[in-house]
Order: sequence, then structure tokens, then C-alpha cells
Amino acid sequence: MQFSYSWLKTQANPNLSPDELSHLLTMAGLEVEETETAAPAFNGVVVAEVKSVEKHPDADRLNVTQVDAGTGELIQIVCGAPNVAVGIKVPCSLPGAVLPGNFKIKPTKMRGVVSNGMLCSTDELGLPDDGVDGLHILPTDAPVGADIREYLDLDDTLFTLKITPNRADCLGIKGIAREVSALTQCAFVPVAIQKAAVGSGKTQPVRIDAPEDCGRFISRVIENVNAKAATPVWMKQRLERSGVRPVSTLVDIGNYVMLEIGQPMHVFDADKISGSIIVRRAADGEVLECLNEKTVTLAADTLVIADEAKALSMAGLMGGEASAVSDDTQNIVLEAAWFKPEIIAGKSRQYGFGSDSSFRFERGVDYALQADAIERATELVLQICGGAAGEMVEALGELPAAHTVSVRLSRVEKILGVAVAAEQVETILQHLGLNPVKTAEGFEVTAPSFRFDIEIEADLVEEIGRVYGYENIPDDYTEGRMKMLALPETKRPRFALYNEIAVRGYQEVVSYAFVDEQWEQDFAANDSPIRLQNPLAAQYAVMRSTLIGSLVEILQNNLNRRQNRVRVFEIARVFKKDSDDRFQQKERIGGLWYGSALPEQWGEKARVVDFYDMKADVENLLKGEAVTFVKAEHPALHPGRTANIVSDGVVIGFIGELHPKWLQKYNLSQAALVFEIDMDAVLGCEKTRYQAVSKFQAARRDLAFVVPEHMSYDELLATLHAKANMLVQEINLFDVYRGAGLPEGTKSMAVKVILQDMENTLTDEVVESLMAKLIESATAIGAQLRG
Repeated sequence: MQFSYSWLKTQANPNLSPDELSHLLTMAGLEVEETETAAPAFNGVVVAEVKSVEKHPDADRLNVTQVDAGTGELIQIVCGAPNVAVGIKVPCSLPGAVLPGNFKIKPTKMRGVVSNGMLCSTDELGLPDDGVDGLHILPTDAPVGADIREYLDLDDTLFTLKITPNRADCLGIKGIAREVSALTQCAFVPVAIQKAAVGSGKTQPVRIDAPEDCGRFISRVIENVNAKAATPVWMKQRLERSGVRPVSTLVDIGNYVMLEIGQPMHVFDADKISGSIIVRRAADGEVLECLNEKTVTLAADTLVIADEAKALSMAGLMGGEASAVSDDTQNIVLEAAWFKPEIIAGKSRQYGFGSDSSFRFERGVDYALQADAIERATELVLQICGGAAGEMVEALGELPAAHTVSVRLSRVEKILGVAVAAEQVETILQHLGLNPVKTAEGFEVTAPSFRFDIEIEADLVEEIGRVYGYENIPDDYTEGRMKMLALPETKRPRFALYNEIAVRGYQEVVSYAFVDEQWEQDFAANDSPIRLQNPLAAQYAVMRSTLIGSLVEILQNNLNRRQNRVRVFEIARVFKKDSDDRFQQKERIGGLWYGSALPEQWGEKARVVDFYDMKADVENLLKGEAVTFVKAEHPALHPGRTANIVSDGVVIGFIGELHPKWLQKYNLSQAALVFEIDMDAVLGCEKTRYQAVSKFQAARRDLAFVVPEHMSYDELLATLHAKANMLVQEINLFDVYRGAGLPEGTKSMAVKVILQDMENTLTDEVVESLMAKLIESATAIGAQLRG
């Protein structure tokens, strides 16, 4: 919500500087996101009247003007604007003036003719575009010689508020003024609503066929209006300073009333309506051409305003082109309604567009404000466009019931931590428009129609606290002790995990849990993902069951910015349904490595990262865990370069190279390595155990086995470990050979065996006996000792 300080002061003038008001509103819960002046800094610009215009003797597009700038004598100015004419009043920058951009004005010659200043356009003054090609034309009653900043109130301050969903009452100047009055105790003077004189017998019948969705609908016919009448300058200025672009007089009046008192309105061309206006649900598949030039197919859950022949507009969201007013309109129907917030909420996302009206209706509009809006709009239409107004016609549906809420002074003190005097509480509630009634324990209020969010005692305590001032509540009423709980020995600190993976060169990323449905099909073969009812956008339609899609998207973004070596990780939740169709969410850690194995340098030759580089990172993450890597298949990964990560017989994750078909689809020039592991497994670790270091010399034996090509190292290692005793400290692979000297379909794997005794020096007899057992166990699974 954007508003002008000058406009606010017409209803509540707190006599505060813009900075002071900004702080006050923010501390009261109406966060001020931004403040800015209505125009950039400039000086030396005054109102001037053009007295004469003559063609420049040496330039076809220039004119030599004589202007009265209030100095007592005419000033000669050369001007190239196409709309310069005798009698108009325009901004004039005199010598010595400084315009936006530090543009200094001084006397100059233009094609041999002296120019003692410059006549200005809106663009040259940094003002909103008025749609005029040339000078900014001022009203005829503008006082000659007046400082343009004062005349146009250009030192006005514009506030942008971040309104919370429960404070829809502050989406109009009236609501903000009421709030400022309560916070500062200044007078609250809302705009006076004058009852219009009825000068026409024409009325517009209305009917509500969806009473649960529309609580009130009021119409009024105004005949013989002048739709071509110009919107007054003061109204245009207030609209522009509230972030609303002026369109046409009748539309501007509707927008103005909405901003002034908070009630959205719509104006129909009365001659384009057939019979009664009907508020109903749309017929499934009904089509409407909207004012934003979009044609939409309406869903059955959409509320529409229709006549007896067709839909006229989407209730609370967007008007229809068929019933829109134009410069040829002669008779209009003013409409103001109250719609249940739930029927409007979500429609902006559903149809892909919204409006200032829908923003207000989906948060909740004052359900007693509609008649005032009609009367105010009628007053402005008659004042600006003329015409004759008919009687208002009202139809009623189901309106909200007012809540009666009590607040105890003892409860106020307990929650806020400070005693607030009963008189002060009564004053606060009174200024908020809650009309409190004294009770034995405190006060009772009936929530007014503009504060439907007040339902329980805690709501009133909050209102008292924020108006009393959070800054006025001492901070010495609360105390507590922070106790650091000991982390179990078998639990790894999260911070340590983040630090360890960052040390290995990975950067953390954070992405949406909502993803493109295609990612789920490509990277998880998930044809039934968890769908969102109201997605933020089409590409965020489902919940992710894997982190791979998000990591690949981040890789693409980096490659598009010439970052060719990418190492990223993310810790986040993934979402799935179990066999009983219940939702499950698990926290996972996912990583991606793309590009070279090492940063570019002189000491090592460049090579592309491979499976074993990332395997080392995964083993580091899972240090302390006895894990194995078992050949597997995964829809996202290369079928021959993928492994499941297994701990105690349970698959806790996977690792592998991205499938070649996804490299082509996602425009990757080389393979990316990815892993994904359950966080519970990563955070868990074995209890630390200590043992003495042996003082006896270790012995090493190397064994080379010829094994079938299909045999994995894990299979061989498991066999050897099964026969090893406590003397075997380490078994590690150090060579794999394929080629000459080996039978076809075989390979050679060489392992080193480290043996050491804690109490004795190992003898050859003990070592050779143990080695024979290891060789025997390997032979039993088809491995042959290589000669």
C-alpha cells in the first residue's frame, strides 16, 4: 500500500516528520518498506505564463517566447516544445536553477537568439509522465511566480507499507488515518459522506444467487454523465502518488474511492446491461473477455457478476470488456459489494492476473462500507461529470457476525509484562474504533466491521501493546537461562558437517522445495509427484522427491555465466508418499561436482572429475560409518557408473554420474557427478574408541588375484575380511590390471595386507599361515593367486 503524506494529513495530521511517522508505524506493526519524495530535488522553477510566441528566425522547430514569471518584466526564452502557445501556464526554470541530474540553467544563445531560462516538461522535472508531448501544462488558476515545488506539493513524502494479511483495514487512507490517530492521539477526521440528491427514477435491479459468497451488493444508476470530462489535477496527483495510473474519469473515481476509504468499486456502462444484475457462480466453461484484454475460461468455483444474458465481470478480480465504460458512455451503474474473502483468495494465481481490488477482497473488506462508497463515488461523479442519480438498490446475502470479546487488565499485565492503567486502555481501544464497555475485570468490545480479525482476548492484548508502544515496555521484566545440552557422542554436530564439506570445496545452495514436474519424471521416474493446489508458478507445481533437479538447475545457471568448475551441496527435505498414501518428508544432503578435478594450476595436469573423486568426498562425510558401495541403477544416473551407499545392510543414499541422455537434454558438455544421502546417516557416527599404539614392527604382504571381470572389489574384500583375525590391521586395493598375460574376461586386483601384533613381534610362520588362509578364502569365490 502506497500513500501520500499530504493526503493522509487531510484525515489525520500527527505533526510528525516523515522519518518519525515511518518509525512509529513500523513499531506499531505497519511496516514501512520505503519512503521517497514526490519529486527529485531541484530548485529555481516557478509558474510562468506564456505571453507571446514567434517563430525562431533561423530554426524551423524553435519558437521565441516572452513569458511572465512574476519577476516584474517579461523574459525571453527559446522553446522547442510542440505544444507551446500563448496563454498557457507552465513550469519555468530561471537562470541559476538546478534541475534533476544537476543540470544547471544559465542564459545561452540558441541559433543566435538569447534564451534566459527553460520551459519544462514533466520528464525534465522528474515528474510522472502526463502523456503530453511537450511542456507540462498547469491549470489556468496557477499563480504566476509561485515556486513550483510548493504549488504542486512536490516535497510531499510517499510511504510504502507492507500490510500484513490481517490488516486489510489499512489498505485505504481512512484506515491508516484511524491508525495514526490512535497512535498519536491526533484528531481523526474521515472524509464526510454526503447523501446524494436523487434526480432520476432509474434504478438497477440486483439479485444474489450465491448468498454464501456475497454478503452485500449495492447498485446505483447515474444518467447523462459526461464521460469525457477531465479528471481533476488533484485527483490525478493523489492517484499517481498512490501508485495508481489514471485511466479515465469514471475509472479514476472508482479507484480514488477505493484508496480513500478502502472499498473497491466498479463502474458499468448501464446501456450494456440486460435486465437485472445477478451475483452467481460461473457456469463451468463460461468465457469472459476481461478489461486486461485477456479472454478466460471461467471455472465453476469462480464468482461472477452477470446480467440475464452473460457474465459481466469476475467478482472482486477483473471487470469485463463488454460492459466497460468508455468516452461514449452516457449512463452508468456504480457497484460496491462485500465478497467473502475465501471466494476471492487464490483466484489471482488461478487465472494468472490480479488487481488492486482482489488484493483487498481476499484479505477482507469492511462489510458495512458499501453504502458509503456508493455515496462518495456519486458525489464525485456528479461534481466532475454531472448527471442525475437514482436510488440505491441493495441485495443482501450472508454477512459476518460481529464478535464480542472481553479483555482483562490482569491478562494485559501478564502478557505484556507491564501494568497499563485502565484509563489508558480505554483510550487506546476508543481511538482504535472499538468502543469499549467497562466490565468488572476490564473491558468488553464488539469488533467493528472493519476489524474482523479481532476474535479472542489475545487480539485485544496485542492491540493494546502495539499502541501503548513496544518501546515503552521495559526489558527487565523477562529473564531466563540458556542451557547448552550435551550432544550425544554418537551424534555429529551439524556445524561440523557444514564445515567439513565446505573445506572440501563445496558451496552451499538453497532452492525451492517446489519444482518442475518434468524434473521428477527425469531424475526420479516419479509419475505421481505430490502436487500443489495453488503453485507459485507453472514451473513450481510439485514437491520434489530428490535434490538432483535443483542441483542441475544451479549448475546450468553457473554454466550460463561461464563458471565451468562447479561444486555445490544442499541440505533440504524431500517429499514422497508411502504405500498407504501418507506423506513422508526426509532430510537429505545432495552434492554435485562438474568440471575439472582440480583448480587450474601449473603443478598438476588438468583432468575431468570422475566417480572416485566424489566417492572420496562421500567417504569423508560418512567417516566412522562402515559403508559399502554396491553397483545399482538409478533413473537419473549412468547405468554403469552408479552405486548405492549401503550401511548395515540399509541403502542410505546413492552416488553416480549423470545419465548421458540428461546431459544432452540439459545442455551439459560433460558428465556431472552427484550424490544424495539421508541426513540421519550422515549425522550419526560410531562412538569414539581409543587403543594403544603397538610398539612392534608392522609387516606388509602384497597379494595379486586374477578374478572374473564381473567380480567387484567389495566382494573380494568382504571375503578376505571374513578370514582375517585381529592381526590384520588393513587391507587395501592398490592396483587393477587388464590386458596381456591374463585370460579373456578376467582382471587382476592387487591388495596390500598390513599385519601387526600389539604384544609380540610377528614371525614368518604366523604371517604365512594367515596369508594362506586369506588366499584359500579368495580361491573359494573364484579368485586365483597371480603368479
